Amino acid sequence: MSMPDLNLLITLDVLLAEGSVARAARRLNLSPSAMSRALARLREATGDPLLVRAGRTLVPTPRAIALRQQVSELVHDSVAVLRPVGTLELAQLARTFTIRTREGFVENFGAELIKRVRAEAPGVRLRFVPKPDKDSSGLRDGSVDLETGVIGKSSGPEIRTQALFRDRFVAVVRAGHALAACALTPASYAAGEHIAVSRQGGEKNVVDDALLALGLERKVVAMVAGFAPALALARASDLIATVPERHTGLLRDGMHSLALPFALPEFTVSMLWHPRLDADPAQRWLRGHVRDVCGRG
Repeated sequence: MSMPDLNLLITLDVLLAEGSVARAARRLNLSPSAMSRALARLREATGDPLLVRAGRTLVPTPRAIALRQQVSELVHDSVAVLRPVGTLELAQLARTFTIRTREGFVENFGAELIKRVRAEAPGVRLRFVPKPDKDSSGLRDGSVDLETGVIGKSSGPEIRTQALFRDRFVAVVRAGHALAACALTPASYAAGEHIAVSRQGGEKNVVDDALLALGLERKVVAMVAGFAPALALARASDLIATVPERHTGLLRDGMHSLALPFALPEFTVSMLWHPRLDADPAQRWLRGHVRDVCGRG
């Protein structure tokens, strides 16, 4: 069996990314006819048309769609293998790192992280984007460098993780709230009016399960998608917000926080990244700073 031309992997990666023979040819500095011949060789090698015409455009076949991620990773890994590992020159590093987090992370850890990063690498920018779900597709396709959060089933088995800190839920009320002046009990907690936090819009969560086990039920009068709006509502009313303690430290400034009077398990906030970034010196440097900043206190 003859050895296939591995250069075709690069061609296939660009063709699948561009979806156009002409654009792929420009990216690889080839003529359109040379790219067309390369596509013909790819079709022969794979036994699949890969890209077929739909009107005036080309669309990928199911086989091409299935190959896209695998081919991209193979090309990326091959380039990494053939690239010499040099010393990371932080003073000359000019990159933008995208970090996907839930609200509270930037407010509590962002300023210190930016300070540390810019002290060593002034050409680096940090781009924080919201995390409305646990979908890890951004890590897979490279649009996100790093995520923080609680590891979920949808994270993907290949995703790398490292614990940052342990956290727990606390009840938060405005300064001067009646609950701030007395010891919180399960009954007094349940008797108050509450804000439920749910990204999917559900009203019940682990807090309600714990209360149900005690024969209690809280009254939810408002539902929001994040911790910041929950705390904003609690700050301006007599409503109770139940939020993670460390993750919302600065967001709770000036408010009164109370330990929950019933057992809830603590949880671990971790950072997540794709394995293709494991050995990248700049990525490892960034992860080290995130770990150090989140580990303080």
